[in-house]
Amino acid sequence: MLSMDAVVPVKLTLNTKFKFRCHKDIKCFTRCCNNIDILLTPYDILRLKQRLGLSSEEFLSQYTYIKVDKKSSYPYTMLKMMDDEEKKCPFVTPQGCIIYTDRPAQCRYYPIGQGALIREGLKNDETEIEEFYFFVRVPHCLGFEEDKGWTVESWRIDQGGSLYDEMNRGWRDIQLRRNIPGQTGLDEKRQALFYMACYDIDRFKRFVFGSRLLDIVDLDKEEIEKIKTDEIELMKFGFKYIKYIMMLEQTLKVKDAVIKDKIEKK
Repeated sequence: MLSMDAVVPVKLTLNTKFKFRCHKDIKCFTRCCNNIDILLTPYDILRLKQRLGLSSEEFLSQYTYIKVDKKSSYPYTMLKMMDDEEKKCPFVTPQGCIIYTDRPAQCRYYPIGQGALIREGLKNDETEIEEFYFFVRVPHCLGFEEDKGWTVESWRIDQGGSLYDEMNRGWRDIQLRRNIPGQTGLDEKRQALFYMACYDIDRFKRFVFGSRLLDIVDLDKEEIEKIKTDEIELMKFGFKYIKYIMMLEQTLKVKDAVIKDKIEKK
């Protein structure tokens, strides 16, 4: 959800070299954090709500708004800027970011932007995900004038971007597969399920353990215990659930007894 005016339309590789440094003594310090669209990934939200000691419902209500993609009808969660003249990020002070160690992936990657494409038509009808990178340059940013050298790969490792990429991989795969068989988009029910499973993790947990879901899908005791006690595992299960209900991939298996019962009732 970057402004295209700031995107430099040149594809970078992990080996691309550049110079950049951001620090408190630079004149533009924190200006890049004002009046900007920041897309929050599921792992961003998980880290931030834990950092702030909030439930996912509280965090989403207080700090985010929903933006629906017109083409896919997928709901996205955006960070809500302050309602002041500069539209500041709610987590930024003159001294810097107060949630820096848990800052979102988009903030970590800056001044690098990230994208991905699906390459089709490979051998055996296989597909491949191609990741690419690009520079994000805003007029007031002076960081490129600093003398600290990087490659795209060393930058993403230094900033913790590689961990965030790994945590959000299942979610990213969903974004790249927007053509749902037989549908032009998500109806309201599936939009709500998508939002809950991807972003509202506390409500999703209540849904998993309070509905008939575990009576229907075939999960072993070990996996059930993992999603009950580990929010990262619950988040990843949410990605599987969304892929299944959107008919993108057979990530879940219905119990044999449920299938048998359904057949007998026909």
